[in-house]
Amino acid sequence: MATTSAHSATGRRKTAVARVRLIAGTGKIEINGRTLEEYFPTVPLQNLVLAPLTITKLNNSYDVFVNASGGGLNGQAGAVRLGIARALLQVDANLRPVLKAEGYLMRDPRMRERKKSGQPGARKRFQFSKR
Repeated sequence: MATTSAHSATGRRKTAVARVRLIAGTGKIEINGRTLEEYFPTVPLQNLVLAPLTITKLNNSYDVFVNASGGGLNGQAGAVRLGIARALLQVDANLRPVLKAEGYLMRDPRMRERKKSGQPGARKRFQFSKR
């Protein structure tokens, strides 16, 4: 067994799932074997992922290893953010008020509405012809 303890948590958003492991380290972030900048190329997505670490001022205290699957980049970024926030709670329960105030501990319930039979989409109807 390793002497350093790893804290793990799961984050979900839409159809994306992120399994996050937090290990005391230097601030390295690896997602599916790639760096944060490689995996999430845009700055807003990178900021979304880093938000829980930034707000708790633990940017360079932990190495983050993520296994993300499903959904698109936005969904995965949201899932990673939730996973990191939940893992930070395992590290220190005193961070809860800070993370909760920012809304990082709430799972976003918005999902895609299913397509219904007898119509082309979730809400769209086929064209109606009176005559």
